[in-house]
Amino acid sequence: MNNRKVSGIQKLVVICFLVISVALGGVLSIYHHIVTGVVTFIIVSVLGWLLSDSIRVANQWEKAVVLRLGNFSKLAGPGLFRIIPFVDTVPTYVDQRVVTTQFRAEQTLTKDTIPVNVDAVLFWMVWDVKKAALEVANYSESVSWAAQTALRDVIGKTNLENLLSTRDTLDVELKALMDERTEPWGITIQSVQIRDVKIPGSLQDAMSRAAQAEKERTARTILGEAEKQVAESFVAAAEMYNSNPVALQLRAMNILYEGIKEKASLIVVPSSLADATNIGNILALANSRNFEVAKSEEHQ
Repeated sequence: MNNRKVSGIQKLVVICFLVISVALGGVLSIYHHIVTGVVTFIIVSVLGWLLSDSIRVANQWEKAVVLRLGNFSKLAGPGLFRIIPFVDTVPTYVDQRVVTTQFRAEQTLTKDTIPVNVDAVLFWMVWDVKKAALEVANYSESVSWAAQTALRDVIGKTNLENLLSTRDTLDVELKALMDERTEPWGITIQSVQIRDVKIPGSLQDAMSRAAQAEKERTARTILGEAEKQVAESFVAAAEMYNSNPVALQLRAMNILYEGIKEKASLIVVPSSLADATNIGNILALANSRNFEVAKSEEHQ
């Protein structure tokens, strides 16, 4: 609610009537009588003041509440409107734009008894000017207090984990609760947004350690599953080698080949492995290959 000061049009009307009254009073004083001129000056000045007082202006986004002898008469504006002096009054002009109100709940206990500080912002507007002006003494302050109490109610019914992770749901719940409280006042809630949730520093450290422990547990679980899969693959390979000796021999030959294909490498092969892989033939083939390469280099 805000009270309107004297508008520029009112000032202009008063100035015009003063100029007219001075001019008429001066002319009548010169040609007739001084008393007549003074009386004319007073009458014209009073008429000008009454006319200026009957003219009011409301901005584009406002509605003026007009009371006649203390009773509600009408809503006027936006733009120019007239009232009856001494009979009509305009106690307030109601702003119908969307209003932003910041509010907070400090040291409020959650459902799991953890103290938190919550900051939020409320977007609201007056949709019924008559109700807002006549049924609430200070609707702007009332909305702020209602928002704060509603926020405390919601926090008291919510666990800290949900308060941190489901803000969108809490915003919708807050909006519904605020709408229920402000609708009888002619006020509608556009939206409610929780901006920040602050928790004690010691609890932040504990939650950080718990999160790290959870990540480490997850990593160890994944590593254990990988080891289990590798072991199962080894068991399956062992069963295949047990049922197929040729496959085992080929695998042994491949392991030996991978070991001796690099130069300057020394491998000690057990006799059992040499017998299983026919190591003599492999070495003979390797030496024959080296001999052919050396011979070709000499010819070149």
